[in-house]
Amino acid sequence: MDIRQLFARNLLAAREARGFSQEYLAHEAGLDRTYISSLERGRYYASLNTIAKIANVLKVEPAELLAKDENTATSK
Repeated sequence: MDIRQLFARNLLAAREARGFSQEYLAHEAGLDRTYISSLERGRYYASLNTIAKIANVLKVEPAELLAKDENTATSK
């Protein structure tokens, strides 16, 4: 699994674990909902700044969104 797919899986898991909609996450992170959707489908690579914004809203460390352990992003 490449880093883009890993990020996509962890992003989706973390967002769903918190009960956030794509719309809510996008709004709070200052991003577009369609961009969040594309990230979750692994269509785009996220910049470090974008990862930091998303992690801040999800209340996780940015590295957790890139972690190989699938439970890491949802453990908090």
